[in-house]
Amino acid sequence: MAVTIEQIKQLREATGVSMSSCKAALEEANGNLEEAVTVLRKKGEAKAADRAERSTTQGTIAIKVGSGKAAMVKLQSETDFAARSEDFVQLAEKLAEKLLNGEISPSDRDISEVKDIGLKVGEKVEVGEMAVVEGEIIGDYVHSNKKIGVLVALKGGNQELAKDLAMHSAATNPKVISPDEVPQELVEKEREIWADQMKNEKKPPEIIEKIMLGKEKKFREENALIKQQFVKNPDVTVESLLQGAGASVVKMVRFGI
Repeated sequence: MAVTIEQIKQLREATGVSMSSCKAALEEANGNLEEAVTVLRKKGEAKAADRAERSTTQGTIAIKVGSGKAAMVKLQSETDFAARSEDFVQLAEKLAEKLLNGEISPSDRDISEVKDIGLKVGEKVEVGEMAVVEGEIIGDYVHSNKKIGVLVALKGGNQELAKDLAMHSAATNPKVISPDEVPQELVEKEREIWADQMKNEKKPPEIIEKIMLGKEKKFREENALIKQQFVKNPDVTVESLLQGAGASVVKMVRFGI
């Protein structure tokens, strides 16, 4: 019987198998999706049910830099063995290039090449995150194991400073650029913990609140890029480093696996 393109897409989404294989399997199964999956499994082309439930905790990160912008992709897999394969790394690089050139967008997830390599390596593969950063000066850094990637865009300063801050962010993992950007919900969760820790301390409420405010200030600063001590010179903060260079951080994106 004739099968529809919607059926083919549905089977492809469920199995990661090529469109042509999905079409053939559906025709053999008379349009029955479950039977089509069985057909593919018998042919050794799909392990859909197993893969769908697996977690992709491994992967690789790729960055491509152009004129005034850069793109970063986190491609995830089940095993580090797959993530380190030449085909997998090359696909991550290819996706970053496509993202940089506008051929795909940061929100795209239904990418045929990703599903194809999942079939090739025999495990679940998916795009974790993608981002495009624009700015006057962009620093990029991918750690040697390709498990951490950072993009930093500056207004003012120079390429060396941007690169240094990207490497700094890879090492210290700041959540935001400045303290006021730390989400209030994170602060509230921490305040609950601090309150619980001090519940048996016999201090006046006003003193407790003062301590809480001090802890909040420290928490915000520890998680803010500009307030951190610069890893290459702990005697200065990132903020003072930026001020000395007449620069400011416009955007920071960090991916980690």
